[in-house]
Amino acid sequence: MDKKSLMPFGRGSAPSRSHEDPFLSLRREMDQLFDSFTRGWGLPTLASDEHFLSPRVDIAETDIGLEMTAELPGIDPKEIDLEVDDDVLTLKAEHKVDHEEKDDKRHYRLTERSSGTYMRSFTLPFTPDRDKITAEFDKGVLKVTVPRSPEQPKTTKRIDIRPSALH
Repeated sequence: MDKKSLMPFGRGSAPSRSHEDPFLSLRREMDQLFDSFTRGWGLPTLASDEHFLSPRVDIAETDIGLEMTAELPGIDPKEIDLEVDDDVLTLKAEHKVDHEEKDDKRHYRLTERSSGTYMRSFTLPFTPDRDKITAEFDKGVLKVTVPRSPEQPKTTKRIDIRPSALH
């Protein structure tokens, strides 16, 4: 069987790279694809120096405004920073865990520490009423309600589509 017949299109005439691991090459290409796809989402890229954890978030636009629910397990509510700057809602939270075990009879002591920063930013699709934004935190779940500014009620305009004059 001719191995060239199994190669993807356009690869048959390419110079041989037998010394390079094909899975490493595929991994690099996939990393670049995802980095370029998620650029501008406020998420760290694989090549980024910033290492933020991304909390699971549900967002729903309602007649009143926007409701966001974020999962922040193990976070102290005092460590949560929530702010609106222009029309961007930003959630930031510090996660710090210290765990210590000690046994004097066995002569051992174990101390483990971990920390991380959760961060997500969302562009609001409307001008918020900043004075009426509320946030509640219960059992690791943050619920934020961002009402729409009364000066900017939600309106929908139907756009008629007409046939082209070229036909």
